[in-house]
Amino acid sequence: MPVVDCRLPFVRKRMARSVGILLAIFCFLLGSAAADCNILKEKGKDGLQITLKNYCEAWRMNVELHNIRDFDVVPDECVSYMGKYMTSTQYRVDSERTIHESIVYLSTSCNLKKDGADAWIFDIDDTLLSTVPYYKKNGFGGKKLNLTSLEEWMSKGKAPALQHSLKLFNELKSRGVRIILVSSRMEHLRSATVDNLVNEGFFGWNILLLRGADDAHACKDIQGFKSDVRKQLISKGYRIWGILGDQWSSIEGLPSANRTFKLPNPLYYSA
Repeated sequence: MPVVDCRLPFVRKRMARSVGILLAIFCFLLGSAAADCNILKEKGKDGLQITLKNYCEAWRMNVELHNIRDFDVVPDECVSYMGKYMTSTQYRVDSERTIHESIVYLSTSCNLKKDGADAWIFDIDDTLLSTVPYYKKNGFGGKKLNLTSLEEWMSKGKAPALQHSLKLFNELKSRGVRIILVSSRMEHLRSATVDNLVNEGFFGWNILLLRGADDAHACKDIQGFKSDVRKQLISKGYRIWGILGDQWSSIEGLPSANRTFKLPNPLYYSA
């Protein structure tokens, strides 16, 4: 009479479960590595293989150099990388260096007249106030911008200060330089913006200029709006010694300032 192993069904179930778990793990790893595998297939002219980190860092750098323009979203493969960068020590070090160079320029190359006409222009978003908390909850640039959602977040006035920029802001104040804030935010956000700035330590500026309905309806782009603002300020006798912004649209266009300084921001592109 053959011996029946009563454990056999149980063993088979355990084996099936183990195989299922291993297969699930394999599929997960395969999926998470798919982007990296695709990038690894790319080769430069010198034949060196490109890792995902290399690819994303090169993409970020070329955004900062303004070689990559008018992008709607961060590449899928690089969303995680950009999120890590924007919350990293490297981002803070990069930003601190920009502020350091701004203060060196201010101290060595600006012949301030102290007659009320010396001026410096700041952008607001991701220059004075950080929108990283919003983008952290909305895909770190991997999703197309939902302006309604962003403005709703801005209206709460909870954007944290960028402490490196506050350092330059206070340095300019101490030297009697007129501080002019020029933002692509709309006028209906003025009250929330003022409260947010003051609560985060930015007070004592001289002018705050936001976009009105006429600017938007005329289809004036951000660079055009900010260039027009500078033209008006210069016509009133202001000497614009510097501009600090995180977007090229804040610092390009004529007339310009004596010097411009750009903070890093690979999450979005504002033209």
